[in-house]
Amino acid sequence: MRTYLALLGTLRPYRRLLAQTLAATIAFSILSAISIGMISPLTRALFARVDPAGQIAGQVAAPSPIGGPQSSLPRIEDIPVVRGLRARIEEYLFAGEPAAALRRVCVAILVVFFLKGLAAYAEQVSINRIEQSVVRDLRNRIFAHLTTLSLDFFHRRRAGHLISRVTNDVGLVRGAVTAGIFSSTRELLLLIASLCWVFWVSVPLALVSLLVVPPSVLLIVALARKLRRSSQRTQERMADLTTVLHETLGGMRVVKAFAMEKFELNRFRAATERAYRAFLRLRRYWAVSSPLSEMLGVGAAVAVIAYGGQLILIKQTLTPDRFLLFLVAMLSMHRPLRKIASVNADIQEGTAAAERIFGLLAVAPSVVERPDARPVDRISNALRFEGVEFCYEPGRPVLTGIHLEVRAGEVVALVGPSGAGKSTLADLVPRFYDPTTGRITLDGVDLRDLRLADLRRLIGIVTQDVILFNDTVRANIAYGDDSMPEEAVREAAHAAHAAEFIEALPQGYSTEIGDRGVRLSGGQRQRLAIARAILKNPPILILDEATSALDSESERLVQAAIARLMAGRTALVIAHRLSTVRAADRIVVLDRGRIVEEGSHSELLRRGGLYTRLHAVEAAGEGVAVGDASGGEAAPDPDAFREAAR
Repeated sequence: MRTYLALLGTLRPYRRLLAQTLAATIAFSILSAISIGMISPLTRALFARVDPAGQIAGQVAAPSPIGGPQSSLPRIEDIPVVRGLRARIEEYLFAGEPAAALRRVCVAILVVFFLKGLAAYAEQVSINRIEQSVVRDLRNRIFAHLTTLSLDFFHRRRAGHLISRVTNDVGLVRGAVTAGIFSSTRELLLLIASLCWVFWVSVPLALVSLLVVPPSVLLIVALARKLRRSSQRTQERMADLTTVLHETLGGMRVVKAFAMEKFELNRFRAATERAYRAFLRLRRYWAVSSPLSEMLGVGAAVAVIAYGGQLILIKQTLTPDRFLLFLVAMLSMHRPLRKIASVNADIQEGTAAAERIFGLLAVAPSVVERPDARPVDRISNALRFEGVEFCYEPGRPVLTGIHLEVRAGEVVALVGPSGAGKSTLADLVPRFYDPTTGRITLDGVDLRDLRLADLRRLIGIVTQDVILFNDTVRANIAYGDDSMPEEAVREAAHAAHAAEFIEALPQGYSTEIGDRGVRLSGGQRQRLAIARAILKNPPILILDEATSALDSESERLVQAAIARLMAGRTALVIAHRLSTVRAADRIVVLDRGRIVEEGSHSELLRRGGLYTRLHAVEAAGEGVAVGDASGGEAAPDPDAFREAAR
């Protein structure tokens, strides 16, 4: 109930529309009740006897419905207000000749059903508007929340499950929001209207017909819990299916390379089979409620017809037109009862989905901005790591005792074996994560005391795994800034050595590059990413394996673009291939989360430590003669990056 109330809270912005929809719902219910009541005047106009003056005779006064003529129990129609209203209606409808009365009754029926149709149209249009507004708002809210969460959250969650929250779960919530207010209100009012007609005609018959209500209520309560649990299982299976689909489509290159089409097909079939079985189980619970309610209703109807026949044929306390009205009203009760059971199923499905949605929205980001965070727009002195330790999981440090200073304008390379913590160390700079202990400062100010957006605007990142979007070349270079001048985009492309291949594309800068830039080569994607970083013009750069896995020509162009990008900037360069970082101002060697060596290329070679061993292994793999540990190899000029940029 708490979850459903929270779900109804999403309707607050639409109070006026809610009021209009409820008014249309109430109008529809009242007109539906009147349309049921039109059975009696139509029957009288068609079959009632005619008096000598040519007018329809008034309805034969029926004895009291309980106990015959001598019963002292009051009837509903004996209430003065009701009796007066009935007299006016009958005077209007049945005055004059039978043919004229029949015409008036037919016109009244047309008017009632026309107004009922208008009310139904207004109700449905308003309901659809509310439903789609809630769906839009929830999807925007979920997506906005996802963008605030830290990277560690996405590392623990499967993308397919998150996509399922935004698509499948929100779709299920849509029906539950309006079902609990409008559908239940409409069906409840229709049920009450039918009950009023039933009691109007005959109290004993009404009591017999009510035998259907308690079993239906018990049925609804019994099925509610099963529906909710089954709905949760179904949604989980759909999330699994979405995950398999997302992973397979995203990794289709690997699937093809390993000829794993059949394996992935079997995996997808298993997921669809689990979703299929869960959905069938849910629908069995959902479908059984209506037939059982209907059977209970039919049983009561048979009992009512048998008893009503006695009142008409034997006791003669009921007229045929009123009995016909009673049957129509009683049968009209079955639809609201079935719909209420269906509404309950929708609410249970929607509530289960809402629990998952609100559970996601309740997740707090691990990296947050402090209320009194300071603005920042440059790096003046240095970026410092002061006793930094970091753990992805408690008790398992990835970085330990990191003390490092990166001076403004300095190029610092991070090298070491795989798993040494190089990328993790770089990820702490833009606050993708915060240190477990220790702190990182920018010009003496803890990064946690700076505005997060300001900090990240200072940093440009180019990685081996380039992230591009299914948009135009121009949109990817000027990412997020549609107002960027065309000339600035072209200049960035020229600086990144990307202009030549861009201008050769079919539509030049307006060419769509496909999902993740699939229509471009690896080197072209890297140069687009560098152009994007150049256009951003950040004072701090993080280059993470930016030239690995490229052919020699692409690597040459990318290296030249990187050199231009790095000119005059503070840079952290991460690379396994030591040949790409020889010209750095300083090389920092990490091993098992600790800094074990630090210095220039030639200094590290003379020490004969881990860097020397890594260099020897790389040189042996490339078939190149290696200088001795004392630095017999000619050391490159530390300003090589900047010279290349000129």
